[in-house]
Order: sequence, then C-alpha cells, then structure tokens
Amino acid sequence: MTDQLGWRMKFGVIGPSTNTVVQPDFDDMRPRGVTNHYSRIYTPNAKAVSNETFMAGARVIGANTLDAVRSVMTCEPHYLVMGMSAVTFFDGVAGADEFQRSVEETAGVGISIGSHATSAALRAYGGIKRISFFSPYFPSANAEVRRYFTESGFEVVRDIPLQCPSWTAIAEVDAATARETIMALDGDDVDAIVQVGTNLSLIRFAAAAEAWLGKPVIAINTATYWHALRRNGIHDKIAGFGRLLEEF
Repeated sequence: MTDQLGWRMKFGVIGPSTNTVVQPDFDDMRPRGVTNHYSRIYTPNAKAVSNETFMAGARVIGANTLDAVRSVMTCEPHYLVMGMSAVTFFDGVAGADEFQRSVEETAGVGISIGSHATSAALRAYGGIKRISFFSPYFPSANAEVRRYFTESGFEVVRDIPLQCPSWTAIAEVDAATARETIMALDGDDVDAIVQVGTNLSLIRFAAAAEAWLGKPVIAINTATYWHALRRNGIHDKIAGFGRLLEEF
C-alpha cells in the first residue's frame, strides 16, 4: 500500500523548534506526491545571542538532533532533510560527513544536509570557483562556513555575518537587508553568492537576485530541498525559485 498523499516520497524534515521558515519554505517547493513531515529539535530561544554564545547554542541544537530524528521516524519517512544549517558546516568537511553519518545511522535512511547540498548546488551550475556568502550568524560561525567551503575547493572572497540577536530574529531579516547584503557581497571577483541560515527565507528573493545579477545566488533552503529531491530521483522542474530547481 502507498501513502495517499506522499505516494512519491515522504520526507522527514528536522529543524530547530524556534525555526518558523523551513516548514513553509519546503512546502512551497514541494512537488505533487511529495510530503514533508516536520520534527522540531528542542531549542530554547536565546534572546541575546553573541559571538561567544552562538557556537555553544548551535552545538546544543546539534546534540538534540537525534531525538528529533527518532521522533519523525515513527511516521516512516523514506528520507530526511536537515532544516538547520550551522551544525552541518562545523569542523569542515570531516565534521559534515560525521554529522551525516550519525543521523543516517540512527534513522536507517539517508539525509540531505545544508553544507553538502550547497556544495552540490554550486557544482551543478558548473565553473564556480570563487564565492561570497552571508548568514544570520556571528563571525565565529561564519569562520566554520568559510572553512567548509575552502576545504570543498571553493575560494571564499567575502562573507558577512548579520549577527541576529536571537534565534527567532533570524526570520525577521527583511528584503531590504537581504538586498543590501547581496550587493555588498557582489563583484567581478565573485562567481556566485550563497546564503546560509535556514530560518532566513530567501528562496524567492535569491531567485530574483540571480536574475538581476546574472550569476548564481543560492539560498540554502532551495539547495537542500533540491538536493533531497534529486537524490531520490525526483527531477520535476519547479519555477519561481531560481535556476537550480528550474534547470538542474
């Protein structure tokens, strides 16, 4: 027997309990016959995040991830999608591999994580060597993102940490801030711009920016969901979210 709504794929989506963006973002990109089943990682909403506390708070989220994995597996999803990006960049490529291994070992199914998905997205475009990126994080976490991309073979030209003061404040970053940040990151020395931080909704704005800049602008929620679909043989071309979902 086949699930009547998720007859093509049931995704278990893992994200922080403070995240209000991943669930609607992923649902907006969901093809017919694919369903998303969100499992929340218990996350106290720190109200005064700082450079000193960001990493510790993110690692708490990472430590609580497997409980959310065990919970969502009771609905028997076919595959998992990680809706929290910071921990997937920590400790470079080896750290990302270990994080993925631990989740897959617990779940018994595969998972798409933000770091590896974004690298795959950059390679899908082809010819991308130099990138810039921004995040809602603090400089300590941006350093981890930079390390990951460098180890993955990309030159990071510039990065901007928006330093949002709480986990929920990430979802409050507006279009004007996103535009200003993207323009500051752009330049003739950059082949592509990347946005990380899953509670920052950029799936439509990145597509618009890609059109007016004439180069790839990749939102991590788009990259992660695209990666999950393609890894599972779902190649629907989905309009409105940039070239990644429309062409690759």
